Amino acid sequence: MKMKSIKAKIFFGFVFVVLVFSSAFADEKTEKVDKLFSSWDKTSSPGAALAIIKEGKILYERGYGIADLEHNVILTPASVFDIGSCSKQFTAACVALLSQEGKISLDDDIRKYVPEVPFYRKPITVRHLVHHTSGIRDYIELLSLAGYTVEGDCPTIEETIEMLARQKNLNFLPGQEWLYSNSGYFLLSLIVERASGKSLNDFAQEKIFRPLGMTNTHFHDDHTLIVKNRAVGYSPTKDGFRIDMSSWEHTGDGALLTTVEDLALWDQAFYDSKLGKEIIEQLQIPGTLNSGKKLNYAFGLMVGEYKGLKTVGHGGSWAGYRAGMIRFPEQKFSVICLSNLSTINPSSLCWKIADIYLADKLKEEPGKEPKKEVTPLKLSKEELEEKTGNYQDKKTGTWTAVEVKEEKLKVNISGQEFLLSSVSQTRFQALETSFDLILDFAKEEKGKPKQAILTMREEVISLVKAPQLLPLSLAQLGEYLGEYQSAELGVTYIVLIKEGKLFLKYRNSPKDSLKAMAPDKFTLQRMNFDFFRNKKKKIGGFKLSVGRAANIEFIKK
Repeated sequence: MKMKSIKAKIFFGFVFVVLVFSSAFADEKTEKVDKLFSSWDKTSSPGAALAIIKEGKILYERGYGIADLEHNVILTPASVFDIGSCSKQFTAACVALLSQEGKISLDDDIRKYVPEVPFYRKPITVRHLVHHTSGIRDYIELLSLAGYTVEGDCPTIEETIEMLARQKNLNFLPGQEWLYSNSGYFLLSLIVERASGKSLNDFAQEKIFRPLGMTNTHFHDDHTLIVKNRAVGYSPTKDGFRIDMSSWEHTGDGALLTTVEDLALWDQAFYDSKLGKEIIEQLQIPGTLNSGKKLNYAFGLMVGEYKGLKTVGHGGSWAGYRAGMIRFPEQKFSVICLSNLSTINPSSLCWKIADIYLADKLKEEPGKEPKKEVTPLKLSKEELEEKTGNYQDKKTGTWTAVEVKEEKLKVNISGQEFLLSSVSQTRFQALETSFDLILDFAKEEKGKPKQAILTMREEVISLVKAPQLLPLSLAQLGEYLGEYQSAELGVTYIVLIKEGKLFLKYRNSPKDSLKAMAPDKFTLQRMNFDFFRNKKKKIGGFKLSVGRAANIEFIKK
């Protein structure tokens, strides 16, 4: 008996030590996590909610910052956020369920359900919409070009359908390329509604949210609806923050309101098969192009790898909200981060949290060297100046202006300015960004224009320098004056001159002037204008491209 008693004491003492060690180890991890959010973990800032999940259990959940600055409401794991494009996986799940029920086929021509969409040489299928290979121009870009704003307008569903119905061309033929398009998932919401006889929200409630116990989740198709525990969206200003919310009622591509705790229930469905094993498997099958090239985009989910481990996830961004959700299926480990501040990057935070919890399983990515401290190289003004100019993306036609500022190269990308330090004679890098932004200049070849490679995050863009453009005279600027009408957008742009510069005038038009990049080519923020001339060499109109909507035609009146 005495020996057993001693053994029991030793055993329980060992268990106690293990538990204390495990607790200390857990605290060490959570302290590192909390440090990632320390900038927003205060009563004067919006912030984020977090859930870290392992084997179906929430290891750690927390709120950081304030949900409502006007009423001093703190953020918690029960706070409700708009998760932007993270919503797409739920729309795709509804489509997969309808397909399983035999109410639609993924290879159906979408005009079977949405006859308003024009026929474009080849049929666009439901599958094309799911995988972003339809070529349909992005409706958010189109509405923006027509003068609608996210924060000040409420375009109707009917207006958006009419806008898409007026589009004469696609960005590319169906299945030929991959280009993220919110139009695809907006149209999927209409297909769900017309095939099931229920709104996307009602269908999702019946088939997904209620069965999984996601009681604080819904597609927000009525902007006047009161939502308990909703976090207010914010963007920063010089003096603090401003409310950044949207009244748009489009669903499918976004507009899902939910919590990190409800998303943890959705995450568990990928393991317990409550929605059916076939559905869960289908959601993770990537699409393919006509060429046979396999994509990393599945059903509203990105399927990939991170430091040697398989991953499934998606990010979201809308108004002042940001969202990130990443799953490591083989480790049954997930991180969910939802934010109510536009400058927070939840996806980046999710990866950093994975680095903390999966440190013993992660490997350096093949061919990718660990980040090193970079020492800027001092170049002369002449060496910097010879690299300046206007560079055009070979593929999309988008312009990037390279200038000198503060003894560095300055680039303007999608309306955002970045300063690049020289790290070699030909390589320039942004040293103060949380992501990779590198500009590499190629060796010059006689008789050919200067070329460069811009690497931004994982995207690689080939740039070609345009010939130097002399300042345009008032007479030359005057050639572009007039009214230009787009039947596709249903809008008229007026080009006018103020203080020796060209400006646009239309509903909610940008306040900046057009910048000449090459003969008959201009930019304005993210907008790229390619003017064309008639047989008499007079301006006849222009083609307008922006992000996910290319070559929209405007004819001069």
